[in-house]
Amino acid sequence: MEKGLVLGFDVYGTLVDPLAMAEPLRALVGEQAECFADMWRRKQLEYAFRRGLMRRYLDFDTCTQQALRYTQQVLCCDLPESDQGRLLEAYLYLPLFPEVAASLQALAAQGHRLVAFTNGVETSIRALLAHAGVLAQLEDVVSVDDLRTFKPDPAVYAYLTQRTNCAPSQTWLVSSNAWDVVGAKAAGLRAVWVRRQAAAVFDPWEVEPDVVVSSLAELADWLAGRPNQASHLS
Repeated sequence: MEKGLVLGFDVYGTLVDPLAMAEPLRALVGEQAECFADMWRRKQLEYAFRRGLMRRYLDFDTCTQQALRYTQQVLCCDLPESDQGRLLEAYLYLPLFPEVAASLQALAAQGHRLVAFTNGVETSIRALLAHAGVLAQLEDVVSVDDLRTFKPDPAVYAYLTQRTNCAPSQTWLVSSNAWDVVGAKAAGLRAVWVRRQAAAVFDPWEVEPDVVVSSLAELADWLAGRPNQASHLS
């Protein structure tokens, strides 16, 4: 299998679980916690997409804050400013998916270069990954904030190859977000779709991921040449 690849890991949804915000939300909104967390995440992404298209950039932390305000209005949850502040602080302590830490160690041991590649603000992502205990396992944090736009803008994926000084053919996006994989493939990179939910459906567009795995552990096994459930599509 290929050695010495650059693996650019999406953060939210791939390394850490944004839907885990349901836990701190439960004390504030009760039975609406899961719905609140899901709507908050979806609106956060929508705001980033819209700002990127409109070229009216505000950073991802701002998108997150505005999505929080929107969600509480839709669900008629009038949260005090103090509670909103605590929720935004909790975003810096999102938990890793269970296999992530060990899988990053395995991938680094195989000789691959590991970087975080994110729509998030670099300082926030560094804090998040430090709290999660994996920042030291990553060579760099590459943030779209440097370009003042968002994935899936092609310029963002080109920036990853520039920052790592690696050819697109040797640069792999690793993401649980199908739209992110589509963006990377459209920009000439290779891509792994981490299909964390068995019911998830990949967008029926004109591109496909190179590899589909259900976890980063499967990716590490596939790159090491060990049999597993990974699907190599192209």
